Amino acid sequence: MASSDNSFNTIQATCDTSEPQLSNRYDLNIIARACKRSPVGKNLPDAFYVHVWALHALEDLLQQYESCARSATTQAQNATIVKFSTSKLKISYLFYPDFDTDPHPALQASIQVDLETLQVTHRDYGTSSNPFILHRKETFVTPEYPLYQQFAELTRAQEALGLLNNSRSIGTRRGWEERLRAYNVELQGHCLIQYQAASSTGESPSRQIDRHKAAIVRNDFSRPVRTALEAGLFTPDTTFFDYGCGHGGDVTRIAQQGYTSTGWDPYYLPDTPRTTADIVNLGYVINVIEDTGDRREALVKAWELTRKVLLVAAQVTLADTNKGTIAYGDGVVTTRNTFQKYYEQEELKIYIDQVLGVDAIPVALGVYFVFRDEAQAQLFRASRFRSRATTPRVRSHVKRFEDYQELLTPLMSFVTERGRLPSKGELSQDADINAEFGSLRRAFQVILQATDPQEWEAITEKRRQDLLVYLALCQFSRRPKLGELAPSAQEDILALFGTYKQAWLNADQMLHSLGNSEIIVERCQNSQIGKKLPNSLWVHISALQALDPLLRLYEGCASRTIGRLDEANVIKFHTKKPKISYLFYPDFDTDPHPGLHTSMEIDLRDLHVSYRDYDTDDDPPVLHQKDALVTPDYPLYEKFAKLTCQEEDWGLLDNWRNISHRSGWLKCLADHCATLQGYQLSWRKDADPYKLKALRATVKTRQAKRRNANNKNNTE
Repeated sequence: MASSDNSFNTIQATCDTSEPQLSNRYDLNIIARACKRSPVGKNLPDAFYVHVWALHALEDLLQQYESCARSATTQAQNATIVKFSTSKLKISYLFYPDFDTDPHPALQASIQVDLETLQVTHRDYGTSSNPFILHRKETFVTPEYPLYQQFAELTRAQEALGLLNNSRSIGTRRGWEERLRAYNVELQGHCLIQYQAASSTGESPSRQIDRHKAAIVRNDFSRPVRTALEAGLFTPDTTFFDYGCGHGGDVTRIAQQGYTSTGWDPYYLPDTPRTTADIVNLGYVINVIEDTGDRREALVKAWELTRKVLLVAAQVTLADTNKGTIAYGDGVVTTRNTFQKYYEQEELKIYIDQVLGVDAIPVALGVYFVFRDEAQAQLFRASRFRSRATTPRVRSHVKRFEDYQELLTPLMSFVTERGRLPSKGELSQDADINAEFGSLRRAFQVILQATDPQEWEAITEKRRQDLLVYLALCQFSRRPKLGELAPSAQEDILALFGTYKQAWLNADQMLHSLGNSEIIVERCQNSQIGKKLPNSLWVHISALQALDPLLRLYEGCASRTIGRLDEANVIKFHTKKPKISYLFYPDFDTDPHPGLHTSMEIDLRDLHVSYRDYDTDDDPPVLHQKDALVTPDYPLYEKFAKLTCQEEDWGLLDNWRNISHRSGWLKCLADHCATLQGYQLSWRKDADPYKLKALRATVKTRQAKRRNANNKNNTE
């Protein structure tokens, strides 16, 4: 970034630290003016502060000035904040090791460089009982900083309550803590909570909560009900009851689907009988009940009404931190006088399990299924890890097969689905098939003659790996006994592994492999599916089941324990750290380079969950080479691949770091005289003709190289 000050030439581009007097090289007034006009950093009357991460955003003048100071000491490399004095020719390096994690980090040490003498002074604050602390952390960084939004929201909440007024008295930890006590406020991480004032007796006053105001008028199914529909829990004769139905939106929409549907709400529908049903929904109810006894009662009574599956959903993320909240019981009171208990995902599962004595199944963030029948629960768990398989095509003309193809089709479908032959009674057509062929096994031999036997072997192996993933993940809850499984699942295990014991031995071995990070890295690097970057593997959600079984198990550790981000369509496997990220690109299919809307990162070491919303970000991360994220059978694969090939030929994808965000991608298009409308790449009409000619020549050369490489590969 070039300086706008004409006196910049008075400062030399480099520093010769061998000379003791350098004051004649710097004009303090120029330095001070550059600091004052910087859009990045925090200006105080006699100093300017900026995070080291944002130094690149400063004017060249300040960058070179800071470089001169840095050359005088080797100990500045781990500093957090750089302080430019605007009254003296001095720069200080300040060390705040907890800058990211502590909402108001304490100063641990400082290094000051005198630019007149290059004298370096060190000072240690690590043992101070009242250290200096930071406020308004977002002012030190640029909006691109990963935690910028979190910092800014905290500052807005503190400003709204007046906590940052008269800032002179809160510059130290002791002064800040006194301010918090005076305002009856507490910080929990970067979340602000204002407590109720105690009464004269020292007890918190009781409060009448408007529970009914928490009910939301929805335009579509709620998340738990939509998830149950997508999971196939509703069958033609299923009955539905919504416990705490609010305005009754789910009740109405389920009835419109043709199911028997009723609901009860203590405020909106108090006179409706509370009746039993196959599926009972307790959606976002327990998180709005401030009384712990009433909360427990709601969960128990909903479970008592459940014949097959209870859907339980609750809020799991803290919102509106910038508005200030009032602590009440184990939750907070919102500005609308409603109560919210915000659960951690695992905390919600523990609560459901302990109250009901069950093993709740996480299916999405804040959404759990609780099955009455353990066999049905295990069948549902197993079905979530069954990968897609296609029935092998008929390749040979076999008259006996052609004569009975219609009769044999159900048998082919069954083996495709289960990876084994059906047992007695599992296939409705088995009597007819046995009458014609003598046995199902003989009938399948005819199928093998008309198809490729290796394809059937691959299906059997795929189903074997599906079961291993399921069994390995059972270790995170309780290992079911064979008799607790559905009959079809029992048959699967015995047919594919011989014994239940052998299946568990194989599953334990697979699970043990997850402890070796090198194996995970190797599987990511060698994956035939997904986009590989130096530190990660990216795959579309549709391609998950086609991944290496160990990677599917690795992802299952996150989704089984925490749940996936709602609507996530891309999964990122980190290879440097044991982490899984779920990413939501709402325009994945329609936008050739869609912007990231939301991300959720799960650290598998401590199950810590980090969220980030890019919805209002003007420069979100964008996707490239979408064809690499999906499998060739994805409906838009050919369109994705064609565009990627063109963009590679045009040199648009040469530096992925520079094009990772929308601004960088748009700049890259402009630099290459390219424009993109939908999936159509073309040259800009207003491009410089000489530059355009050179670019066209480069593209032709790249295309020729690619064709030669393809011809060579085809020959080999």
